[in-house]
Amino acid sequence: MKKLVLALMMVSLLTFAFGAMAEAPDASNDPAVTLVYAEVNPLDTTVVGQVALHFAQRVNELSGGTVTIDVQGGGVLGAEGDFCDNMIGGIGTIDMARLSVSTLTGYGVPKSTLLCLPFVFTSRDHFWNFAGSDLAQEFMDEPFEAGLGLHGLFIGEEGFRHIFTNKPASSLADLQGMKIRVSTDPTMVGMIKAFGAAPTVIAYGELYQSLQSGVVDGAENPVGNYKANSFYEVAPNLILDGHQLGVIELVITDFAWNKLTAAQQECVKIAAKECQAYNKELSEKVEEDTLAELGDKITVVEVDKAEWIEKCKDVIAEATKDYADLYEKIEALQ
Repeated sequence: MKKLVLALMMVSLLTFAFGAMAEAPDASNDPAVTLVYAEVNPLDTTVVGQVALHFAQRVNELSGGTVTIDVQGGGVLGAEGDFCDNMIGGIGTIDMARLSVSTLTGYGVPKSTLLCLPFVFTSRDHFWNFAGSDLAQEFMDEPFEAGLGLHGLFIGEEGFRHIFTNKPASSLADLQGMKIRVSTDPTMVGMIKAFGAAPTVIAYGELYQSLQSGVVDGAENPVGNYKANSFYEVAPNLILDGHQLGVIELVITDFAWNKLTAAQQECVKIAAKECQAYNKELSEKVEEDTLAELGDKITVVEVDKAEWIEKCKDVIAEATKDYADLYEKIEALQ
């Protein structure tokens, strides 16, 4: 109950950043609808998991109990690519999902690649200036405009991503030749190559064992996910390079969206806006608290990012050549 009260207080305090929340219409007499929400990470111990639970609660409250969000976390419905295949393919067992924007880029949404570039956001304030701007809507609209049948509900973040390894490493020189787990995102692959390491594609659900057995030497993740998935147990060396802010997007299928009445849709929109504000407050706090909690269980390495940014110049130039103006608009929001 205390967590709930704190969460609602956070939302109230943060509405100034995104505008006043609209009053929800009365949907209490509308037909009952249950929507399945997929999340790959644990629910209680990660930023994205807690955002999912908060979103589900607020949708239910705002709709007068007529819309239930059935949150399935911990990867029980597969990996993020599986979520996309399910929703885009019309299988219908997943109605909505929290996705890393980098996952969406593999499905024909090229503009969204800009949000996944290394060091594109110089700070959290820079990102949230973007997320609260009209420019963010252009990116949320891209999946639907690309014919994927997915509506973007909000853009948020799960924290800065850092590299962690199962052996000591404190510099780019130490990373040379190391096998670093990546997703299939070409930008991430290019970045790890630019750092001098060997990008290695491993399913997220296999990462712990792969780090433990030495199939890979390291990986990268936000600090909250690093702890929640116990990666620190097998890869206790954390390099705070902050190479990427983990931009996320909550999407819902067109089929599921059309199950809702107009009043219910508005309730979902309001809940999404509230959760964006909740996400903003929660993410930074989780990162700070997690580092404090891990304490002497890990070795934390601070680095001068200038050298790391320089290594990525060619990757950034290649990825932005077709969208230079759009990239400049993002940069201008610092």
